[in-house]
Amino acid sequence: MAQLPITYWSREQMLKRVARFSQLQGSDGGLPDSKYPESIRTLYNVIGFQPPPDEGGAVSSPVGAEASRMSAIPISEGFNLGFCRCKPGKGPLMHNHDTNETFMALTGVWRASWESAPGKVEYVDLNTYDVVSFPSGVPRRFENVTPGDPNADALLLFVIGGNGPKAEFTDSALELLEKAGLPTN
Repeated sequence: MAQLPITYWSREQMLKRVARFSQLQGSDGGLPDSKYPESIRTLYNVIGFQPPPDEGGAVSSPVGAEASRMSAIPISEGFNLGFCRCKPGKGPLMHNHDTNETFMALTGVWRASWESAPGKVEYVDLNTYDVVSFPSGVPRRFENVTPGDPNADALLLFVIGGNGPKAEFTDSALELLEKAGLPTN
């Protein structure tokens, strides 16, 4: 019978892999839609999300250039984990990834939308602890749709597969940014 290799780690080694939520540094910039009013959000890079080597233009790290350099646990072990915090009515524009992306609503209500055909958008609303998982290449977005106080932030957890996943905004998202006079890179 095959056995998995066993390694032993000291407490000091393991503490380098602990991220305290209260100590996370978020970023609200570094993505093409970061300054678009409906997309204002803070992204927290907890595990992974190293900047892709060919970063630039519409292709970037899923958490943006700034947050990709602020990983609390800077490892590349096949997945990346982060949080998004924003007010109701806010979230990224339509984009896709070259790997799987999975969302879990931690607080509030989040709308996960995707393109089911050219020009056709479907969605599902996620309540606390609900999960949706998007395969690679499916254009998607998420938005805080929590009713009530328009100034109350909600928190979403996201996990994206791969060691250096890429995000790419759709042509329609880039057109919105151009119409708003915002740079697309």
